Amino acid sequence: MPLHRRLPKRGFKNLFSKRIMTVNIKDLNRFEEGAEVWPEDFIRVGLIHTLGDGVKVLAYGELDRKLTVKANDFSEMAIQKIERAGGTAQKVSVDQTRAS
Repeated sequence: MPLHRRLPKRGFKNLFSKRIMTVNIKDLNRFEEGAEVWPEDFIRVGLIHTLGDGVKVLAYGELDRKLTVKANDFSEMAIQKIERAGGTAQKVSVDQTRAS
């Protein structure tokens, strides 16, 4: 029997998949009131380890501070919760960096 038929079949690697890092709303309470939060800040405080192909903010939990959150994507409920707390949610491109 040929070798390629003897070896087990083990799925495949999708070349077009994206590694989107996620951050929950409840984790944003670590930042100070009125802060401007960038994806690099998520790494600094330990919420994510790498930016990957983008950062998405999800609506799990509650936000009790007014923040300006800048990320690559937001869920609809996350935008509503950020605005309900008095803050703003701004989408930025993946290659855009913080203006110094």
